[in-house]
Amino acid sequence: MDGVLNIRKEKGFTSFDVVAKLRGILHMKKIGHTGTLDPEAEGVLPVVLGKATKLVDLLTDKQKTYEALLHLGLETDTQDMTGTVLCEKTVEVSEEEVEAVIREFVGEYQQIPPMYSALKVDGKKLYELAREGKTVERKARTVHFYEIDIKEINLPYVRFSVTCSKGTYIRTLCHDIGQKLGCGGCMEELIRTRSGNFTWEDSMTLAEVEDAVKDGTIEDRVIRIGQVLKDYPEIFCTREGDRLLENGNALTEYFVKGSHKEGWVRMCDSQGEFKGIYQWDEAKNRYQPQKMFL
Repeated sequence: MDGVLNIRKEKGFTSFDVVAKLRGILHMKKIGHTGTLDPEAEGVLPVVLGKATKLVDLLTDKQKTYEALLHLGLETDTQDMTGTVLCEKTVEVSEEEVEAVIREFVGEYQQIPPMYSALKVDGKKLYELAREGKTVERKARTVHFYEIDIKEINLPYVRFSVTCSKGTYIRTLCHDIGQKLGCGGCMEELIRTRSGNFTWEDSMTLAEVEDAVKDGTIEDRVIRIGQVLKDYPEIFCTREGDRLLENGNALTEYFVKGSHKEGWVRMCDSQGEFKGIYQWDEAKNRYQPQKMFL
């Protein structure tokens, strides 16, 4: 099976746990995931199978949408409820103040990654240093909050959804909102409802994957590589160009039916079977292969 399974990660599993369990369920080794979720978080986790492992960098770049529960008045060392409480304060802010501060985060933002994260400094993961009681300086990273929608305010709790760029820490967003309000804050719950084009509604649990394997319908749930890349225009080889395409060679216009010279295209053979991603090279006057899925 070459393609993507839209997995709904449940609480208590790491992203690595999900991959390990799927290797056993599907009886295949070449499996990867496209963006980690903390063990206590749940939600959409696209998992790539077989040749689709080449899609990892493309899928991790996509926007993601989360629903989070912010707990104001409480700070922890992990910025969520799994950590040690550092500070508790009475929440005296109004709902209007909360709304105003949250709106300030929409747009580009310089976010400092948390100590309890898998980012590496001098070859060592930050959470490993944090567990040793060490704190190191972290450089702020540019992230983008495209939309923040407040669902409910029931102080000290605030439930909101946020659509953001890759590499964004929602627990750090909760922490930073609390800092701006002056009462502190941490993340109580987190659900990833969308990752690129993969949604919560279409995701399946590990138990559902097992059932699909048993009843022989699992391949119907695997999203094929060409379909995953459907946002890119599709063009086709001529019959004469099929051999060049099959070997991952560049293609001049003579061997291609159709034309699209801006950005990436899905290149299919003369029978319509997707083979790889190509891009027009103006200097060389031909389509150059970017990623092949032969």
